[in-house]
Amino acid sequence: MHKTVATTLFVAISLGLGACKKQDQTAPNIHATPPAAAAASTQDSTPPKASASKAFEPSSLPVSSAPLGAFPYIALPSGYVTGSTPDVTGFDQVPFWTGDRLEPVEGQVWSAHISAAEGQTFSDLELQRNIESVVSSLGGKKIFDGKIPEEATQKIKEWPRDLALKYNSGLGDIWNNATQVFVVRRADRNIWIHLCSYQFGGGLLIAETKPLKVTAGLLPASELKSQIDKTGKVALHVNFATDKTEILPDSRPQIEQVVQLLKQDASLKLAVNGYTDNTGDPAHNKTLSDGRAKAVVVALTAQGIDAARLSSAGFGDADPVANNATEDGRSQNRRVELVKQQ
Repeated sequence: MHKTVATTLFVAISLGLGACKKQDQTAPNIHATPPAAAAASTQDSTPPKASASKAFEPSSLPVSSAPLGAFPYIALPSGYVTGSTPDVTGFDQVPFWTGDRLEPVEGQVWSAHISAAEGQTFSDLELQRNIESVVSSLGGKKIFDGKIPEEATQKIKEWPRDLALKYNSGLGDIWNNATQVFVVRRADRNIWIHLCSYQFGGGLLIAETKPLKVTAGLLPASELKSQIDKTGKVALHVNFATDKTEILPDSRPQIEQVVQLLKQDASLKLAVNGYTDNTGDPAHNKTLSDGRAKAVVVALTAQGIDAARLSSAGFGDADPVANNATEDGRSQNRRVELVKQQ
């Protein structure tokens, strides 16, 4: 019997949050003909029919102003419990099947496996009806009901950062069972809900869109020089696109300060070393960190710095500078270090 973790949040109805088995990962949006939707229980929860000419967009849904409690906004119905402590992440990217594609949702994520409480009988239909009811009370809609196409589930297995493994409890056994997907559109964000239940349990995955809060500060050329003179290296928190080597525009000013540092000292040579946190596959992290270090070198040479003064390497999750068990620690470990070379 799984250990029960009680999390009760106020909503119009008490509801269950759950999950299933963990798998691997996935990649960007794919397009495929959606399977036939299962019959919906109520008129409000009937998913819109997918059209080959028009993909689903959250903006097509009415904006909800229904009162919300605390994230994840849904509480378990009586007789249902989370089979283990829910996985909660402050910021991540999770794909949701819309009926025509996988939609990457970035923001807060909640994931858990749902099972019957001790002495109770699990009913996948009861759990589904409760979820449908509470989503309706929150002003949301069911956008998909059926089995996710095999091509899409394979993409989920391949999604970056071991997503299917990390959130396997919330994804449920999507490879063999039907899934319901709901969206609650708010004025400032969208709340996505994924439910995959079967005879003896289910997975519940909830994510709400939230822009990344940039916490990295700009280090001016003078501070870069001071730290390099003192310790031989300096860490930069350059922001990249999620799981990519593309440097985001908000980090360009930091790159410009490195350019200034190198122009002020024509004899300075730097090794650009990339690092990640320990989330995901180590081999993938090493490749990603190497690509990001190279991207910084390319950005510097594009502004006139001689490539002979620079080298690059990626070390993945090696040499953490903070605790990977916390979001703040993982944020510090995702860095680019400039190391003075002789």
